[in-house]
Amino acid sequence: MNPLQRALIEKVGVDNGFEHTLVADEHDVTLASARHPTRSTISVLDAGFGVRFTSGSAALLPELSRGFPQAIRDQAGFVVGNEAALAALLRRAASLSRVLPTQAATSYRKALDEELSALPPGLAGTEIERMVRQRVGQQKFREAMLEYWGGACAVTGVAVPEVLRASHAKPWAECESDAERLDVFNGFLLTANLDALFDRFLISFDEGGRLVSSPSLAETDLKRLGIVPGLELRWVAPEHQSYLSFHRARFLLSVNQIADCQALASATQ
Repeated sequence: MNPLQRALIEKVGVDNGFEHTLVADEHDVTLASARHPTRSTISVLDAGFGVRFTSGSAALLPELSRGFPQAIRDQAGFVVGNEAALAALLRRAASLSRVLPTQAATSYRKALDEELSALPPGLAGTEIERMVRQRVGQQKFREAMLEYWGGACAVTGVAVPEVLRASHAKPWAECESDAERLDVFNGFLLTANLDALFDRFLISFDEGGRLVSSPSLAETDLKRLGIVPGLELRWVAPEHQSYLSFHRARFLLSVNQIADCQALASATQ
């Protein structure tokens, strides 16, 4: 690796979420960041660049493999063909590393400590503190979901932040820990209409990510809401499945309750 190649790699790192150079020698360059724990080690190959990631998240490499099918992956890491592909790979790795468990929860606790320290004395354990915790948590969850889904709806691909909502599959109040509440796999980034239906268990997603809707929703209303046959999640990671299973169970319970109410109403007419 010559000095020009080394300088190019360091510049790409700075521009794409890896602003610190830890090691630079004749073989490769190792980059890191103060904003996430992942490190990337980059070498120059005849075919382009070799990139190896060191991360505390087991989900990072599978997510990158899914998002970059054109990159060659083997036990040594990824091989990308040019500078633009290297930049895209590093940028996505940095984004994921800022939100994959447990980074979102860590960011939440830091922001929460700052907010709580600014409150007047005597408010610990009050409704005001609870509201602060929920507000900060929902803000951090939204930020994490925007990062994970690339700022676009998980179903439609709509990329208008003003109409996107961070929807929990397992509701905030029913989560057992902050890590579960802030887990990016516990929900989806959805347009407002999909979020409203998902939040009320009127739609859900099967194991393959295909959208399923409650029989209580009229076909005409579904069309008006832009819900048509064939809608599905842009992708489903293995880590989504337990949360999806929880949501589907509540969805089916809601469907059965509606059916029971309809049957009771018919019987009393």
